[in-house]
Amino acid sequence: MSLVVAALGGNALLRRGEPPTAAAQEANLAKACAALAEIARDHDLVVTHGNGPQVGLLALRSALDGNGGSPLDVLGAETEGWIGYLLERGLRSVLPGRAVAALLTQVEVDPADPAIGVPTKPIGPLYDESTARRLADEWGWSIAPDAKGWRRVVPSPAPRRIVELEAIRLLVDHGVVPICAGGGGVPVTTDEAGRIRGVEAVVDKDATAALLARQLQADVLLLLTDVDGVLLDFGSPDERLLEHATPDELEALGLPAGSMGPKVAACAAFVRATRGRAAIGRLEDAAALAAGATGTQVDDET
Repeated sequence: MSLVVAALGGNALLRRGEPPTAAAQEANLAKACAALAEIARDHDLVVTHGNGPQVGLLALRSALDGNGGSPLDVLGAETEGWIGYLLERGLRSVLPGRAVAALLTQVEVDPADPAIGVPTKPIGPLYDESTARRLADEWGWSIAPDAKGWRRVVPSPAPRRIVELEAIRLLVDHGVVPICAGGGGVPVTTDEAGRIRGVEAVVDKDATAALLARQLQADVLLLLTDVDGVLLDFGSPDERLLEHATPDELEALGLPAGSMGPKVAACAAFVRATRGRAAIGRLEDAAALAAGATGTQVDDET
């Protein structure tokens, strides 16, 4: 039985442009769990997920409470509990008799990582430029253009170590489906005395998923999103799906950080480290992606 690590995009619960209602999230959740269940019936499965829309919404609500707001590591932990609970509930419904457990996960970063001082990762909803600039002035946010609008951006250091790795491995070894490292995990540092402290940042979900898959020695890494895969000549009449690539071929495309860049880097890092297989594609095609039948498949075979 193969071990599959499946990383859901932050839009697994909240699609682009959808209002952040409970009904919308419930509908999206049902689709996500149905797709993941197809994999879990034939493979060991570890689930991780994004939290960009959710952590941004919590950050905005926290800022509005008049008490200075909660730090990003605490907000990240809140989203892990929020999304993890919904996914666990949904997966238990479609996998009767299979144990499922959501695990709050900390991810250690380097306190000297220069990315800590350079906000680049978008979180939260899209705003028009005037609203984004007003919120930035009011709350001290950094903002940047993103797709069809503007979003808040925060630091995103690289993940170095998954603190709860042994607990995750233990769950997998006993047939449990763990839901872990959500939103890239709660970013922390560890000092010389072994004290763990939170970091004001959001770790990239795809980078953490690749680290998790490498350290678990997974056979397949799936990055599940809302497009068919890596699209060449995107937006042009010649747009087409890249069906297969090696890590070198993927990286040579030079895809930007704001689109497929993090997913390409994650796939390349995983395949190089493990000689396993990675795939990028639509959430609803998860089982076919795991079987190598659709999406963009990445391995070291030319």
